[in-house]
Amino acid sequence: MSGLLEGKRVLVTGVLTDASIAFAVARIAQEQGATVILTGFGRGLSLTRRISRRLPTEAPVLELDVTNEEHLGGLADKVLEHVDGLDAVLHAIGFAPESVLGGKPFVEAAWPEVGTALQVSTWSLAALTRASLPLFGERASVVGLDFDASVAWPSYDWMGVAKAGLASATRYLARDLGPRGVRVNLISAGPLRTMAAKSIPGFEKFEEVWDERAPLGWDVQNTEPAARACVALMSDWFPATSGEIIHVDGGFHAVGV
Repeated sequence: MSGLLEGKRVLVTGVLTDASIAFAVARIAQEQGATVILTGFGRGLSLTRRISRRLPTEAPVLELDVTNEEHLGGLADKVLEHVDGLDAVLHAIGFAPESVLGGKPFVEAAWPEVGTALQVSTWSLAALTRASLPLFGERASVVGLDFDASVAWPSYDWMGVAKAGLASATRYLARDLGPRGVRVNLISAGPLRTMAAKSIPGFEKFEEVWDERAPLGWDVQNTEPAARACVALMSDWFPATSGEIIHVDGGFHAVGV
């Protein structure tokens, strides 16, 4: 029996540790028959290369800083050194300076720090998609990682704003790229103990209530459900779904206080 991604070529960003959603996506994608390429940048590049060895098959790692136009412009050529195109891309990129997180006065955030959060966490979805377009065939899937931005969360602050922008950008990308056969969707996962979560002061407040309110329960250490949803969206099983946010949060988003 062939895998869900048999023969597909997948680019995965955001692999820093084996506790990340991105790592689980890369692993499951390989298990489902895909050829996987990873990206990393800066000091994290060596970490990504080391973690790549823990995959079922070690994946090549390309340097990509999504704020660097030279890196974005050269991505297609670097990918073509390993595969002849791409069928799917995982956007697992987000960052906000500590000064705009953690419950500090929201209105006092300075634009340079806010701008960094929006560039890395929101604009980068469009930038990564643009850089990948030359590699896509008649059909392709872009999947991003989201966190529910429909309400204001404790401590999340400007990252919440960036995630709201990410959801909006997804809809516009889906609108513009649908005629080219590109689907763009988000997975909105519940809180998970990833490196990204650890960088948000007070993130444990999310964890305290999630398992109590999620109808299906929630395991903050289990990235598998979110990763499986990403892989499903990368597959041919969602051929008419685009501009969508799929919640993988134990049902938390559907339940009131």
